Amino acid sequence: MTARNIDHLVLPVGNLGKARERLSSLGFTVAPDGAHPFGTANACVFFEDGTYLEPLAVVDRRKAGAHAKKGNIFVERDLEYRGRRGREGLSAIVVSSEDASNDHRHYVAAGISGGEPLEFGRAVRSLGGDEVEARFQLAFAAMDGAADFFAFSCQRLVSFPQDMAELRVHANSVAGLKQVVLASDDPHASVAFFDNVLRAPGVEVESGLAFQTETGAVRVLRREQIAHDFGLPVEGVAAGLVAEAVIFRSLDLAVTEIILAANDVAFIRRDGRVLVSPSPGQGVLFGFEE
Repeated sequence: MTARNIDHLVLPVGNLGKARERLSSLGFTVAPDGAHPFGTANACVFFEDGTYLEPLAVVDRRKAGAHAKKGNIFVERDLEYRGRRGREGLSAIVVSSEDASNDHRHYVAAGISGGEPLEFGRAVRSLGGDEVEARFQLAFAAMDGAADFFAFSCQRLVSFPQDMAELRVHANSVAGLKQVVLASDDPHASVAFFDNVLRAPGVEVESGLAFQTETGAVRVLRREQIAHDFGLPVEGVAAGLVAEAVIFRSLDLAVTEIILAANDVAFIRRDGRVLVSPSPGQGVLFGFEE
């Protein structure tokens, strides 16, 4: 089977305005807000490698709740995540797909289906004003015992506007994702799940596993290793999987530091990385590496 690439990451936020302010202070170019037809909205950050961040806010709680009750898994998982973890964090890894319907059948056969597929459209605008109604089909995967994390494949039935180049240029010199870091009390329990979602074999690393794609790696580590690597606290280990950090690929780490300092963003240097602790609008640790 062909390995899947990371398409984007879903990051629940309490308020899109606050997320836009925070991400802009980190040196990211943030796309215009995009409203979903089921009560949520996003303000995405697109990268040169084709990946993007999806900061996601609930803008109409009643509508979102109604769609969740009707079986919209995207909204249902988002509301459940917020109820357990607070309004911010990293709830899902999304992989690119050419056939989400087939992915759904695969997830069902593998015993990891997260629910019924979803197809929807939303308006997407570039900075230049070019607008299309992008359409997507999603197929969901979930791992038993991992209530605070899920994955889904995303097929772009109608893709984004063509003039997106300006949105992919960032003052902080970031060109894409390098790795997503998840904590688990048993990293090897996630092997079958990621084998079926990423279609990439797990490689043994210190205190965990790494699954490599062309658009970044997914690392599943024990909490103690994450504390060692990134300085995150050891307390509060959750069952299953919990996303803890996103590491970006910077073309020039000196430029990244200059932008952060100029915008009064606190950061530390650790083992060749620049690390920024979570803050309102940024629910997990962000790291930058060359």
